[in-house]
Amino acid sequence: MVRFYNKRGTAEQWIKEGKQAVKMTRLSCHRFRSNQVRLALSLLAYNLGNLWRRLALPKRIENWSLTSLQQRLVKTGGRLVKHARYYWLLLAEGHLNRRRFGAMLGRIALLPG
Repeated sequence: MVRFYNKRGTAEQWIKEGKQAVKMTRLSCHRFRSNQVRLALSLLAYNLGNLWRRLALPKRIENWSLTSLQQRLVKTGGRLVKHARYYWLLLAEGHLNRRRFGAMLGRIALLPG
Protein backbone atom coordinates (compact mmCIF):
# COMPACT_ATOMS: atom_id res chain seq x y z
CA MET A 1 0.00 0.00 0.00
CA VAL A 2 2.82 2.41 0.86
CA ARG A 3 4.64 1.72 -2.41
CA PHE A 4 1.45 2.37 -4.37
CA TYR A 5 0.90 5.66 -2.57
CA ASN A 6 4.53 6.73 -3.11
CA LYS A 7 4.15 6.09 -6.83
CA ARG A 8 1.06 8.30 -6.81
CA GLY A 9 3.05 11.08 -5.13
CA THR A 10 5.80 10.75 -7.72
CA ALA A 11 3.28 11.00 -10.55
CA GLU A 12 1.81 14.13 -8.96
CA GLN A 13 5.29 15.67 -8.84
CA TRP A 14 5.74 14.95 -12.56
CA ILE A 15 2.40 16.60 -13.31
CA LYS A 16 3.33 19.62 -11.21
CA GLU A 17 6.69 19.88 -13.00
CA GLY A 18 4.96 19.71 -16.39
CA LYS A 19 2.55 22.45 -15.38
CA GLN A 20 5.33 24.75 -14.24
CA ALA A 21 8.08 24.07 -16.78
CA VAL A 22 6.23 23.67 -20.08
CA LYS A 23 2.82 25.11 -19.16
CA MET A 24 1.06 21.98 -20.38
CA THR A 25 -2.29 22.93 -18.85
CA ARG A 26 -2.44 26.26 -20.65
CA LEU A 27 -4.99 25.40 -23.30
CA SER A 28 -6.39 28.80 -24.18
CA CYS A 29 -7.39 28.18 -27.79
CA HIS A 30 -11.08 28.13 -28.72
CA ARG A 31 -10.96 25.02 -30.87
CA PHE A 32 -10.51 21.48 -29.60
CA ARG A 33 -7.99 20.56 -32.30
CA SER A 34 -5.81 23.58 -31.50
CA ASN A 35 -5.77 22.65 -27.82
CA GLN A 36 -4.97 19.06 -28.72
CA VAL A 37 -1.95 20.14 -30.78
CA ARG A 38 -0.81 22.52 -28.03
CA LEU A 39 -1.01 19.77 -25.42
CA ALA A 40 0.89 17.36 -27.68
CA LEU A 41 3.67 19.93 -28.19
CA SER A 42 3.85 20.56 -24.44
CA LEU A 43 4.18 16.83 -23.76
CA LEU A 44 6.88 16.55 -26.42
CA ALA A 45 8.78 19.44 -24.80
CA TYR A 46 8.43 17.80 -21.38
CA ASN A 47 9.69 14.45 -22.67
CA LEU A 48 12.62 16.07 -24.50
CA GLY A 49 13.52 17.92 -21.31
CA ASN A 50 13.51 14.68 -19.33
CA LEU A 51 15.57 12.94 -22.00
CA TRP A 52 18.07 15.81 -21.94
CA ARG A 53 18.21 15.68 -18.15
CA ARG A 54 18.81 11.94 -18.00
CA LEU A 55 21.24 11.52 -20.90
CA ALA A 56 23.18 14.73 -21.37
CA LEU A 57 23.48 16.53 -18.05
CA PRO A 58 26.39 16.03 -15.67
CA LYS A 59 25.67 13.92 -12.59
CA ARG A 60 25.72 16.92 -10.23
CA ILE A 61 22.77 18.63 -11.92
CA GLU A 62 20.79 15.78 -13.44
CA ASN A 63 18.33 15.84 -10.54
CA TRP A 64 17.38 19.51 -11.00
CA SER A 65 13.75 20.14 -11.88
CA LEU A 66 12.89 21.13 -15.44
CA THR A 67 11.96 24.58 -14.18
CA SER A 68 15.42 25.02 -12.63
CA LEU A 69 17.10 23.78 -15.80
CA GLN A 70 15.04 26.16 -17.88
CA GLN A 71 15.86 29.17 -15.72
CA ARG A 72 19.52 28.38 -15.08
CA LEU A 73 20.72 26.79 -18.32
CA VAL A 74 18.36 27.44 -21.20
CA LYS A 75 17.60 31.10 -20.50
CA THR A 76 21.28 31.99 -20.34
CA GLY A 77 22.24 34.96 -22.48
CA GLY A 78 25.14 34.68 -24.84
CA ARG A 79 26.77 35.88 -28.00
CA LEU A 80 28.41 34.03 -30.87
CA VAL A 81 31.55 35.80 -32.10
CA LYS A 82 33.17 34.83 -35.42
CA HIS A 83 36.90 35.18 -35.86
CA ALA A 84 38.96 34.32 -38.92
CA ARG A 85 38.83 30.54 -38.62
CA TYR A 86 36.76 29.79 -35.53
CA TYR A 87 33.75 30.79 -33.49
CA TRP A 88 33.58 31.74 -29.81
CA LEU A 89 30.42 31.24 -27.79
CA LEU A 90 30.47 33.92 -25.09
CA LEU A 91 27.99 33.10 -22.34
CA ALA A 92 26.74 35.45 -19.65
CA GLU A 93 27.87 34.79 -16.10
CA GLY A 94 25.61 32.30 -14.42
CA HIS A 95 25.16 28.59 -13.83
CA LEU A 96 26.27 27.51 -17.30
CA ASN A 97 30.04 27.77 -17.18
CA ARG A 98 32.69 26.34 -19.50
CA ARG A 99 33.22 23.19 -17.40
CA ARG A 100 29.50 22.37 -17.19
CA PHE A 101 28.94 23.11 -20.90
CA GLY A 102 31.93 20.89 -21.76
CA ALA A 103 30.58 18.11 -19.55
CA MET A 104 27.23 18.25 -21.35
CA LEU A 105 28.94 18.12 -24.75
CA GLY A 106 31.07 15.19 -23.58
CA ARG A 107 28.02 13.23 -22.44
CA ILE A 108 26.23 13.97 -25.71
CA ALA A 109 29.28 12.72 -27.64
CA LEU A 110 29.13 9.41 -25.71
CA LEU A 111 25.54 8.72 -26.75
CA PRO A 112 25.16 5.96 -29.33
CA GLY A 113 24.08 7.06 -32.69
